[in-house]
Amino acid sequence: MKVHFLGIGGVGMAGLAVLMRHHGHEVSGCDLALSPRTDWLERAGIKVFCGHDAAHVKDADLVVATPAVDRASPEFQAAKLVKFRGEVLAGEMVARPSIAVCGTHGKTTTATFTAKLLRALGDDPSWVIGGETGSFPVAGMGNGPLVVEADESDGTLMLYRPDILVVTNCEYDHPDFFKTPADYFRCFDVARANAKTVIESEQLPLEGWDIPLAALHNRKNARAAIEVALRLGHSREAIERVLPEIVKELPDRRFQRLEAGVYTDYAHHPTEMANAIAMAREACSGTLRVLFQPHRYSRTRALLHSFPPAFVQADEVVLCPTYAAFEQPVPGGDIADLYRELRESDHRYRLYLARSCLEAWTHAKLSARPGDLTLILGAGDIIKVAGEQPLPPKRIPIGMGSNTWRSDLVTNETYCRVEGPANMPGADLHIPWMAGIPGTVGGWIKMNAGAHGHAIGELVKRVKVDGRWIKPEFAYRSSSISGTIEDFELVPYGRDDAAEREFLAKRKRFPPGTKGSVFKNPPGDFAGRLLEAAGAKDLKVGGAYVWTEHANVIVSGPDAVPGDFLALARLMQLAVFFKFGVRLSPEVRGLTELRD
Repeated sequence: MKVHFLGIGGVGMAGLAVLMRHHGHEVSGCDLALSPRTDWLERAGIKVFCGHDAAHVKDADLVVATPAVDRASPEFQAAKLVKFRGEVLAGEMVARPSIAVCGTHGKTTTATFTAKLLRALGDDPSWVIGGETGSFPVAGMGNGPLVVEADESDGTLMLYRPDILVVTNCEYDHPDFFKTPADYFRCFDVARANAKTVIESEQLPLEGWDIPLAALHNRKNARAAIEVALRLGHSREAIERVLPEIVKELPDRRFQRLEAGVYTDYAHHPTEMANAIAMAREACSGTLRVLFQPHRYSRTRALLHSFPPAFVQADEVVLCPTYAAFEQPVPGGDIADLYRELRESDHRYRLYLARSCLEAWTHAKLSARPGDLTLILGAGDIIKVAGEQPLPPKRIPIGMGSNTWRSDLVTNETYCRVEGPANMPGADLHIPWMAGIPGTVGGWIKMNAGAHGHAIGELVKRVKVDGRWIKPEFAYRSSSISGTIEDFELVPYGRDDAAEREFLAKRKRFPPGTKGSVFKNPPGDFAGRLLEAAGAKDLKVGGAYVWTEHANVIVSGPDAVPGDFLALARLMQLAVFFKFGVRLSPEVRGLTELRD
């Protein structure tokens, strides 16, 4: 049979591809990018294509996909028959003795320990595991029993019928598929009923076994592997002889050392995170800095109240934008919701909100001192920042800085006051309809500030930018100007003190601690109207809250920190997006756009 894999470079797909080739199938695959793992597959005799093309599946009898695959991809649309990874792997297990390892946490480590232990004991196992360990790859083919990591995330765990089922633990997860905890636990109950023998890891005694691992959860994982070996007839003496070598190395991204003072862990569920942070605490003599990227909006929302206790042993927590996978944002599942949950919890660690994973990494690198430990947590793309250079130095010119949000993370950004005529207060121009708007003339021109249906761009003849005079173009709250404005020329306009007083009287008096309008008006509407209709006036994060007089204004109280403002602005954007489908663009500099 000819089988083609979509996303063959994935850690779970690659192992199954090797297994199917071992079972005599003609196997090929494709992925968006080639990698060391796809090179390994090529060496195993599997053809790998870079990119997607319907021609890849022209002769394929079966196309194997993961639930995350884009159904609109050319191969998916052209396939004669598509099956998902879990159902295919379950089918490939029936022809030989098999051990399936499942559970909410620890299944990769337990399956790895099991396969390595059986190999050391001479059983010549095959294995297909969603992780690799140094020279121990995601799959290996022997003539003995088959060890697989059985994933429950899409419900296909219920299709497995192994000789031995290892259940590491059960704790509600994957709310994108399992809408209730009862649905999730039923999946494991069905898998238990399908197995000939069930080993419950949590019920195994640790006493009497000398397992050379510091962390309790990893000793439990090793104990489950030991139990499999015992059930297959191996002696205690033989197991004890090889065990120290088996557990010497954890799978990649399981508290893995990346460089001096930097570790990473795949943990993204609160229980896993607490375990990883506890291990880091033991290894850290200075500041324990945790960079965390939540995985999926649905999980963040479902487990929101379980996250605060996970961080209690950290000294610093830096939250990064959610890794969406294939999901769209959902109410209550954004990074801003998690920030608010942690901010309002009884925490002792320093809490920060980063605009990107690279910004969080830059903070960690620039903040590091001898004895510190940075722990990178998450199952998304945050791992890619390790080894990257920090963000380069960036000089940000400001006038009064009244419309600029500044992070409290340690960054390479420096703010410098603009000198020259462009730095004069805009109020000194006495433009009637601009009365009461703060900022310098340069700031006004750069963002085309305006009010009452007018904008400063109407009056600009030319500006001097980085030593050169130019005639800029203007759009709503923006201009074509790139660089620092040094000087300006305006068309003549008449000063009218009475009109200025009249316009000033119409303008709302902003309270202290604001940065003016947070968002630009979208075409044909007003940001304030949309925000008020979306209920934004009820929003508050830490010491920052939406002004009761205008829904497009954030007030930073005396106990507010920059992350409060950033998170609140994000929640305001989302409120409008969820109600109206409109993405508001920031008017305050430094905030981020709302993206898919």
